Amino acid sequence: MASNAKPKDLASAIGWTPPENWPARSRAECKAILTAPGMRFEMEEVDIRGVKTRVWKNAPPNLRAIALLGQSHGDRDFVIYQGERMTYDAWFRAVATLAHEFQSRGIGKGDRVALAMRNLPEWPVVFFAAVTIGAICVPLNAWWTGGELAYGLANSGTKLLVCDEERWERIAELRDQCPELENVLVTRHEGELKDASRLEDILGTPDTYKDLPTRTLPEVDIAPEDDATIFYTSGTTGKPKGALGTHRNLCTNIMSSGFGAACAVLRRGEEIPAPQPKTTLTVIPLFHVTACSAGLMGAIAAGNTMIFMYRWDPVEAFQIIEREKVNSTGGVPTIAWQLLEHPERKNYDLSSIEAIAYGGAPAAPELVRRIHQEFGALPGSGWGMTETMATVTGHSSEDYLNRPDSCGPAVAVADLKIMSEDGTRELPTGEIGELWARGPMIVKGYWDNPEATAETFIDGWVRTGDLARLDEEGWCYIADRAKDMIIRGGENIYSSEVENVLYDHPAVTDAALVGIAHQQLGEEPAAVVHLAPGMHATESELQEWVAERLAKFKVPVKIAFSKETLPRNANGKILKKELSSFF
Repeated sequence: MASNAKPKDLASAIGWTPPENWPARSRAECKAILTAPGMRFEMEEVDIRGVKTRVWKNAPPNLRAIALLGQSHGDRDFVIYQGERMTYDAWFRAVATLAHEFQSRGIGKGDRVALAMRNLPEWPVVFFAAVTIGAICVPLNAWWTGGELAYGLANSGTKLLVCDEERWERIAELRDQCPELENVLVTRHEGELKDASRLEDILGTPDTYKDLPTRTLPEVDIAPEDDATIFYTSGTTGKPKGALGTHRNLCTNIMSSGFGAACAVLRRGEEIPAPQPKTTLTVIPLFHVTACSAGLMGAIAAGNTMIFMYRWDPVEAFQIIEREKVNSTGGVPTIAWQLLEHPERKNYDLSSIEAIAYGGAPAAPELVRRIHQEFGALPGSGWGMTETMATVTGHSSEDYLNRPDSCGPAVAVADLKIMSEDGTRELPTGEIGELWARGPMIVKGYWDNPEATAETFIDGWVRTGDLARLDEEGWCYIADRAKDMIIRGGENIYSSEVENVLYDHPAVTDAALVGIAHQQLGEEPAAVVHLAPGMHATESELQEWVAERLAKFKVPVKIAFSKETLPRNANGKILKKELSSFF
């Protein structure tokens, strides 16, 4: 048995003292129990692209198997959206119907099917209709401008697009920029459609999916390492890169999340309970790997009910939590802060909440304390990125309270190491360097971008660009980001992308994007610019300039003007730390 844990300094500072008998078991003991031969979390070693890799032996082999698990949940509610309810049975009927329709339109294994819509009941239908026939689903960022969406469609070589009315309005006039796009299906569109068909003409509406005929999925042979998804991540040179994920990538998260939850129970000295379906309020977009890979996949496997919102609103969230007896929510720290600090919270019964988990952005240790103290819920976090299909480290429950500044240890099938800046030397425990990760969740590489793939993916490892350290017990602590990136409420903003747009303005000769602190969002983008002699531009003019070309979340909330060119080092790189005085 493990000895009682001594509270860390930071844990003490936030008012957390471990219970007398915690932890009942060490992490190593938990791992040994859970991964023993014949246990659910048993591991095995397989060859993945020439690299021997630990994998979950009992993970579903592909996303088709996950769809069949979903079918087994029958009449249980799967998705609730406003006044709409869709059961698992209804969802599967729609998936099977649409999968056959895709095939009839010439979609086969390896073809790209793009998905561009807000979180709607149709989203998981379209996703699984594509991946269960071996097509590659391309979930596009619904916040993107028309130009950004057109780039994703053209770059991926999308053959068929399914989108909602808002996205179609942005894309329709740019369709000629997507030469391989043959078919477009639009949902929830009012009025006439040109050069597109209505999804409802094939499936009906979510409330009528239950009336669709019972059909089996098309027979398609799908291996674990077959291509499944392309999720776009912002590119350091201004163009997004498509991370090419496999069926194994997405199936891995189901087991990794379950392993973390089981480990937390064993650490308390308790017996692992029989699985019970939960109700979750999903408020982050499904086009993020966090919501899709770490959220949706596990929800279907467990038979959970997922609740979607048209847009985030704390009061509406309180109403939903009270009415539907929601067990868990979160997504990014922003959401947790708003739930905690909204003055209306006291007017609602939120006692059903058991866990509030988040990732995608740094979280203050104070947030960890308040979730536990004010909600009586257990906090959860972790670390991952688009290139890791979400979860690499998991951190929850008492362990998170005990180490509130950590993003947790690597899941059992993942490895972490800290490397020197030039990537040639592994650093000793405790030293800060670039975080590298490997495991069955690491994507194949970047779609149609061999140069970026070769730079980022090395012998099964992904160079994350994050600066971190590992302690003697394997807990990971993110120190900073080596990549020039700002994380606004979970949305990645690469500075160069915004800076390139600012440089395109005729009056701007020097520009730098920096992050400024924001309690709820973590940070927001702000810019410092230097104008050409004799030229003039206002803050609002430059903000509008960026807003016309990039998604709204990338627009600097503040723009400061420097009379001089921006400070640089000997290599010509702008010294961004010296720009903080502008804000």
